[in-house]
Amino acid sequence: MSLVKRTAADNWLPSIFDDMFKTDWLGGTSNVNNIGVSIPAVNIQETEENFLVEVAAPGKTKEDFNIELDKDVLTISSETKKENKEEEKGKFTRREFSYSTFKRAFSLPETVDSTKINASYENGVLLINLPKKEEAKVQAKRMIEIS
Repeated sequence: MSLVKRTAADNWLPSIFDDMFKTDWLGGTSNVNNIGVSIPAVNIQETEENFLVEVAAPGKTKEDFNIELDKDVLTISSETKKENKEEEKGKFTRREFSYSTFKRAFSLPETVDSTKINASYENGVLLINLPKKEEAKVQAKRMIEIS
């Protein structure tokens, strides 16, 4: 067995595969970190009463988020733009722009009551409450009398 030294020019094939598999095929489940692009982690918890979606997005405000519901698809997005300037006597010595954006979409089950969805933002976590319809909630076991 011999070792072969490779140069950056030899690495085109792995980069093609990396690009292909970093593509977000599953509705926002990959963790691709490009310049200005990061997809926040999401937790989804189901209880007897509701679904709770938690989106980790520290450093944002509630005004930074857009939450839309269209035909049982819940879309969470955010876009922020910052500009850092350092000026020296009216001339720019350095000027930096920063853009941050993400978009996640989730298909809601038929059991969600879309008229009662609410959201809040606390301690860097966006919380979205998706209440279940009454008929979808777990009903207490009962005996049925035969007549």
